[in-house]
Amino acid sequence: MRQTGDNHIRRAKLSELVAAGIRDYILDRSLGEGDRLPTEQRMAEMFGVSRVSVREATKALSFLGILRSAPRRGVTVGRVDMQRAAQYLGFHFALNSYPRAQLLKTRIVIETGALPEAMEHIAADPALYGKLSALNDRLEGIADPDEFIAADLSFHRALIESSGIEPLVAFSGLLEVFFRRFRQQVIDVRKHWASGIRGHRLILAALRKRDLRRAEERLRKHLAHYSGHL
Repeated sequence: MRQTGDNHIRRAKLSELVAAGIRDYILDRSLGEGDRLPTEQRMAEMFGVSRVSVREATKALSFLGILRSAPRRGVTVGRVDMQRAAQYLGFHFALNSYPRAQLLKTRIVIETGALPEAMEHIAADPALYGKLSALNDRLEGIADPDEFIAADLSFHRALIESSGIEPLVAFSGLLEVFFRRFRQQVIDVRKHWASGIRGHRLILAALRKRDLRRAEERLRKHLAHYSGHL
């Protein structure tokens, strides 16, 4: 049994090395979506591993949409499923016990980083402002803490998504972990929920007026109250 376990661990490590090798192969050749990769046998020879290790690596990369497999076409470069990537980055944040101060700083960087493009998209599509405002309005009158947190999370996730920057959106999984870590603090400051809703409105108003500096100030002020609970 011990030997079987060791073989499994060794194979897992090999598949990770193969995945890294495939990544380098794609980047070095500037391959794009739809471009074909070498056959399974050829990749096994290239990386000096078994076809089983290659198969496990390609399956793992296919799960995130990085690779695609099709009969008679073989393995091709795919397109990363950013929603799935966000979910699994959320696992990373959840499983690593980062200090809450670091989570807060990371959240500030992510959300303020989304504001410039969010502002441009709101200017180009006024309906986006309406969508974000509607999400904020849903917070009015909510009494249940978990329901409030879920609605608050939805607003901030939509704010990040409105930037249209897909790699940045992948980090929105941090929000769920953040609200879980600060859940009790959100409950304890129930009297400030209304000011939080007003804070959302002020952020959106600044974005609609194309006042980026003001929007960033409002967002930082909106998140500042968490500093007292680190």
